[in-house]
Amino acid sequence: MLLLYCSYIGLSCLYLISLGRGIGLFGGLFHATAITQVFQVFIYIISAVILQLTAFYPRRVWLKEISSLKKFFLNINFSKSISNILNKKGEQFKIPEYPLIILFVITGAVFLVSTSDLVSIFLSIELQSYGLYLLSSIYRNSELATNGGLIYFLLGGLSSCFILLGTSLLYSNSGSTNMDSIYVITNLSDMSINNVAIYKPNYIHMSLLILSVGFLFKVSAAPFHFWSPHVYDVIPTIVTTFVAIVAKISIFVFLLELVHYTSNSLFITEFSWTTSLLVSSLLSLIIGSVLGLTEFRIKRLFAYSTISHVGFILLALSINSIESIQAFIFYLMQYSLTNLNAFFLLLSIGYSLYYYVNDNKEEKELKDINNSPIQLISQIKGFFYINPVLSISLAITIFSFLGVPPLVGFFAKQMVLSAALDSGYVFLALVAILTSVISAVYYLNIINQVFFDKPEYKINPEIEGLTMHVTISEINKVPKLFTISEEIHYTYKSIMIASYLTISIAILTLIITGFIFMPSDWLSIANILALILINS
Repeated sequence: MLLLYCSYIGLSCLYLISLGRGIGLFGGLFHATAITQVFQVFIYIISAVILQLTAFYPRRVWLKEISSLKKFFLNINFSKSISNILNKKGEQFKIPEYPLIILFVITGAVFLVSTSDLVSIFLSIELQSYGLYLLSSIYRNSELATNGGLIYFLLGGLSSCFILLGTSLLYSNSGSTNMDSIYVITNLSDMSINNVAIYKPNYIHMSLLILSVGFLFKVSAAPFHFWSPHVYDVIPTIVTTFVAIVAKISIFVFLLELVHYTSNSLFITEFSWTTSLLVSSLLSLIIGSVLGLTEFRIKRLFAYSTISHVGFILLALSINSIESIQAFIFYLMQYSLTNLNAFFLLLSIGYSLYYYVNDNKEEKELKDINNSPIQLISQIKGFFYINPVLSISLAITIFSFLGVPPLVGFFAKQMVLSAALDSGYVFLALVAILTSVISAVYYLNIINQVFFDKPEYKINPEIEGLTMHVTISEINKVPKLFTISEEIHYTYKSIMIASYLTISIAILTLIITGFIFMPSDWLSIANILALILINS
């Protein structure tokens, strides 16, 4: 509720900020503009949805006897339930600092979106990163999660060193920590009086290049991607959702303004740091598509998929035109929602297989199965015959990743490729198209196993013949108080996925599929934000 209230406040302030070109905050350390406000609201909403995954009850009992409007308005108390089936108490709830860690991550992300000073850049990225390090290793009884958290911490610390070195060089070369001063120096560089250059911009571009290396580490862009497949795979799936989505949104929005204000020089320069983003985009497209072909672990596959999509985002980011900025904003928003739906489905599929057993020896030997119920692609083989609705939603999400029309992922890729072709980046556009075709191999492999292979699961014999019961106490308030107790018997077929999971998956899937019927709102937001950034 707190995050949704923050979203309301952000939307309320949006009109006031949109009247001008922004407001400086805390002596220029931060600034509030239309772009920062929109993405702050987006981060709040995404974080509120992700927090649902940490609930106590991923499953519920649906009983016809009490599932009516009349029963809904009565005070009904369950006096007995099967906690081992309905509940999944995460390790994070045993740690009182868990809400504070989440607050660190979200606060760092929001600050990084609005940062306007070298000091606030480093403080924001570290505040966000420290929260993610702690979150990755918060499951203390998991050796794999601890290992992944340690690797993430060590390599994240290395990337922070690059960011700190880049900010130090920027300050030593410009004499100011304020980003506006650096933007002015960059745009007015190469001016000369009597053929004598006043200032050469190469120093600032080299400093920004070093700074960008640290941020490319954080977003797992190639060639700094090597940590993400392992970390994504070993840390709990709930934590992977935070690492894969929230951390990337804030960094990319910061890079959007940094690229825009430092690559629009009034004079032609010999070297621009944004060239490194194009190189990283090319490598991300190739590596994310090719290396994913040999993966059989689904979260590692999602990591390589993320690297490939980061290549598209970096391509739109590097072009820096009105069309490319619009494509960048649209791509970042739709991919965040699609990726969020993929992780929701991954956890929901694991929760829905609780009363099935599998004789596959490899799957029986999987570690950390409670925190990451689905680890192998083979675990969802034939899932369509178990739960057709979740399978169709998974297929829609994967087809959106692939860019199949008329899903929202197709329009996002089409906008990026159109912007690249209009700006003369024909080679990168061709590489993006070819790598999308290559990545279709491992995407369609998931579809093939889900829909066309027979499931290896069978119902657990211990549960199949088990009859459970629950005592219902109804308190009628009219005409007078009295209690009626009733014992209801039910089987495993009455236990279903909790409503917060099914409703979230339904809404996200409708957004992915329904874009073709309501494209104007999304495109208008992206177009307006692009025009605001260009004209500011």
